[in-house]
Amino acid sequence: MVWGVLEEMRIRSLGVIDDAVVELSPGFTAVTGETGAGKTMVVTSLGLLLGGRADPALVRIGAASAVVEGRISVPAGAPAAVRAEEAGAELDDGVLLVSRTVSAEGRSRAHLGGRSVPVGLLAELADELVAVHGQTDQQGLLKPARQRGALDRYAGEAVSVPLAAYAEAYRRLRAVTGELDEITTRARERAQEADLLRFGLGEIEAVAPRAGEDTELAAEAERLGHAEALASAAALAHAALAGVPEDPESVDATTLVAGAGRALEAVRSHDPALAALADRMGEISILLGDVATELAGYADDLDADPLRLAAVEERRAALTQLTRKYGRDGEGMDAVLAWSEESANRLGELDGDDDRIEELTAERDRLRDDLSVLAQRLTDARTEAADRFADAVTAELASLAMPHARVSFDIRQTEDPDGVEVDGRRVAYSPSGADEVELLLAPHPGAPPRPIAKGASGGELSRVMLAVEVVFAGTDPVPTYLFDEVDAGVGGKAAVEIGRRLAKLAKTAQVVVVTHLPQVAAFADRQLLVEKTNDGSVTRSGVTVLEGEERVRELSRMLAGQEDSETARAHAEELLATARADG
Repeated sequence: MVWGVLEEMRIRSLGVIDDAVVELSPGFTAVTGETGAGKTMVVTSLGLLLGGRADPALVRIGAASAVVEGRISVPAGAPAAVRAEEAGAELDDGVLLVSRTVSAEGRSRAHLGGRSVPVGLLAELADELVAVHGQTDQQGLLKPARQRGALDRYAGEAVSVPLAAYAEAYRRLRAVTGELDEITTRARERAQEADLLRFGLGEIEAVAPRAGEDTELAAEAERLGHAEALASAAALAHAALAGVPEDPESVDATTLVAGAGRALEAVRSHDPALAALADRMGEISILLGDVATELAGYADDLDADPLRLAAVEERRAALTQLTRKYGRDGEGMDAVLAWSEESANRLGELDGDDDRIEELTAERDRLRDDLSVLAQRLTDARTEAADRFADAVTAELASLAMPHARVSFDIRQTEDPDGVEVDGRRVAYSPSGADEVELLLAPHPGAPPRPIAKGASGGELSRVMLAVEVVFAGTDPVPTYLFDEVDAGVGGKAAVEIGRRLAKLAKTAQVVVVTHLPQVAAFADRQLLVEKTNDGSVTRSGVTVLEGEERVRELSRMLAGQEDSETARAHAEELLATARADG
């Protein structure tokens, strides 16, 4: 799947470019023009969009700032789209707008999807969007992590299957090791915590509180503390209701209500309304009798024992002390009991440390053994794939005017006594295995293999990267490749082969090439011409798409320096015909 296509760039006040628009196609775009016309500003502009270093010297003389704006189509769900949206950027119907401004004083600003963002975010997205291969600006496969990832994709299921199992085991090992380290390194702290929990649980167990006991005791203490007043009130109320046996002349409520009831009963048959009142009077009489009886029982049962009151207050003090130490404000004894339950569970965990350490240690050792087996499988699969890769890229280089160059992978491990076992050695390991992967180049016989960024320079390096990208075509997720200086120092048949391979790469990705060779430009799906005006600047009309006769004229100029040379025109038409036949 193609994760994005660079559709257009607008460049203002950058170098020799005053104001120009570069329109790009999904396939192979060649950028041509006379020396000094500003072709390399395309590479420079793209570098700024990708978070490259802002050099105030790039700002056109007399301008306050240089501005580069880009339109990139990014499908929903693409890694770049997801990351951009996480940063607050908005996609306009699947198009991501990127801009970079560099002031003449050196200040730099970046915008993504209408949102101001750090320049570093553009550099982060660059890894997902564009691979630049030029004389001074290299990205993509020059990064060891990308080289390993590309090799893994090239290897296919031979790596992806064990790598998935390895990643899961690695994740679990990290979790187990973290828990084991936490238990062992905090042993003293955990022991102190266990002692504090035991002490608290011991205090609670000694008091043995019940749920709601503090509320019950508070009510009992209130009653016992006012026993005399309660008894006196109950006696007076009882006397008022039931009378005083020692005083026959006393009048009580029960007697009065009973008399009223008898009077109504005598005449109730004469009026239903009065009969209803008689019924209610009867109910009042019964209620008064019940209340009087209960008042008599309350007074008899009321305990005014000061010893009981002292015992209740002592028990309340003990409960209050527990609440202050182990409860929460306003929650009383229920909070203390909840703390007791939670602490008992936590103490069980702490007391089980020795058993847990033994379990975790056994699981850690098993996982390390599993990782050793899987890491060995990864190393073997990568080594086999690397050999096939080296043969394929070396064959490509032979057709790109580098017949004696040879590439290889350095797959190595770093010894670590606490690591996993690979090839009989204990080595360091990471989420992707135990291998450190680096792409090497020996440019000629007798030269020692060196990292590709150091083993070649200029056009040679771009040709090496072209060969690598062709071999990796379809496996590297980067959707756009930009080559500068890929044709430096070559011509004739080698130039044709470069054009042919760029066209091949463009079948699975967008390819943009800055070139001075007609043999390369002829293979492009679209050719852009960069031209200066009379005052030495490139304006909006200075970057044009060449078609038909205009393209033949430009190829003729590139071939012979003369647009109207019949021989050059014939050769240009032959180049275009050859390129179309290959396509």
